[in-house]
Amino acid sequence: MEHINLMDGIQYNEKHGIARPIHVDKNGRLLEFALRPGQEIKEHSSPSSPVYLIVLKGTGLFRGSDDTETKAGPGSILIFEVDEKHSIKALDEDLVFVAVLHGSPRSD
Repeated sequence: MEHINLMDGIQYNEKHGIARPIHVDKNGRLLEFALRPGQEIKEHSSPSSPVYLIVLKGTGLFRGSDDTETKAGPGSILIFEVDEKHSIKALDEDLVFVAVLHGSPRSD
């Protein structure tokens, strides 16, 4: 068994959001994202896996492929389908969330 405290070691970058791999193996990936207020992750997609986001701290705007923006905070789970375009923006406080993806990244 492996034990990881998601609130330990959170790292921020004052210029842009940062992603930190928490656990990566052939079955999946856990990535922790940390954004300062106003920082954003531009629209992108995951072509080989659905993306499950779990908000740990702060509040953000999460936009999916239908252009609907959802304001979500701690305890929220957001689900994006395989290859669904999505973007994230931190509102007026630090935003920390974990992304869970299936399998290892495709090497294109």
